Amino acid sequence: MTRYSVFSVLKGGLTGQKNWTRAWRDPEPKKSYEAIIIGGGGHGLATAFYLAKNHGMTDIAVIEKGYLGSGNVGRNTTIVRSNYMLYDNAHFYEKSMELWEQLSHELNYNVMFSQRGILNLGHSDAQMDGMARRGNAMRLNGIDAELLTREEALKYVPMADRSENARFPIYGGLMQPRGGTARHDAVAWGFARAANNLGVDLLQHCEALDFVVEDNKIKGVVTSRGTIMADKIGLAVAGSTTTLTDKLGLKMPIETHLLQAMVSEPLKPWFDGVVTFGAGHFYLSQSDKGGLVFGGDLDGYNSYAQRGNLPMVNHVAQSGVALVPAIGRVRLLRHWAGVMDMSMDGSPIISKTPIEGLYLNAGWCYGGFKATPGSGWCFAETIANDAPDWRNQGMTLDRFERGHIIDEKGAGPIPGAH
Repeated sequence: MTRYSVFSVLKGGLTGQKNWTRAWRDPEPKKSYEAIIIGGGGHGLATAFYLAKNHGMTDIAVIEKGYLGSGNVGRNTTIVRSNYMLYDNAHFYEKSMELWEQLSHELNYNVMFSQRGILNLGHSDAQMDGMARRGNAMRLNGIDAELLTREEALKYVPMADRSENARFPIYGGLMQPRGGTARHDAVAWGFARAANNLGVDLLQHCEALDFVVEDNKIKGVVTSRGTIMADKIGLAVAGSTTTLTDKLGLKMPIETHLLQAMVSEPLKPWFDGVVTFGAGHFYLSQSDKGGLVFGGDLDGYNSYAQRGNLPMVNHVAQSGVALVPAIGRVRLLRHWAGVMDMSMDGSPIISKTPIEGLYLNAGWCYGGFKATPGSGWCFAETIANDAPDWRNQGMTLDRFERGHIIDEKGAGPIPGAH
């Protein structure tokens, strides 16, 4: 590993970083690979890393139409949790949490994972009953969960509106102490560097345009940098899933929506945790830079645009001020949108497809970032063994035909959603 002194860092900054070594190679595409992963975001990079590390598959290419990390992995609110109720999701996300807990060591790269806890607030007796049910299910599945009283919840969120006139009075909440946040771009860079060090080719500005299919078997992908052959191809392209599956004649149980997020001006340390607002789809944390990071629900219409809009900013601001009135005096620094692929039951798809050699990683709804290491682990298992890992065996594409619906909505921040 290259080490830099203070003086070499200063010299690099003054000389335009001309002598700095690259974090990963920038190779030319080969004519063929053992496997190709389409999508250079967190899930695609994690899949390539675990294919190389766990299965010895190093003749792999990750192709990305933009630059690595230019999609949703760099456009989210960085929350990590495994507070799911249903069996399939609970064990999958708990595997991801376990990987998060040792990820910086695994990658030899600080992903800034902070287990500061995540609290879902309840605002009625009915919501607290739903939280008790979810918390009990979590504990039965071996996942940490604590049901908090009103006093305990307000101690965790001291700036919340606790007055008698609060629009949404706080009754308590459900806490997952092991939840928290991670630095999204560091996650992408860490997986990219680690995969590169294991021999994976990372091909940026290489857009998938079409596929080579013979006798219902995948043979390669036509890209903006030429046709690249492979007998195994994995799709991990988030909201762009249907634009590629349409080229193969595969109809997906997925819609593409926008999910917006926002960050405020930097403040002094104010809130050391993650809180979600049970009266609406709103969540809040404070970044290492001091900005308050918050977001809301989907825009409610289909779109592939990576940009926000003022109606949702207004909606999120109203929710934030209702929970924490002091937010009304804070200036908004910027806002953005990620392109979400929403499955019909709110749970992900990690699966083989009807085309031999083609594998699908999609439908992440609200759970994409927190699933990054678990998704890569299970998708790598599925590709390498042509069969799912036990943790994603319920997440197959054909579950919608079989009626095995994992109806959790993906809406963890909303108490009682399951």
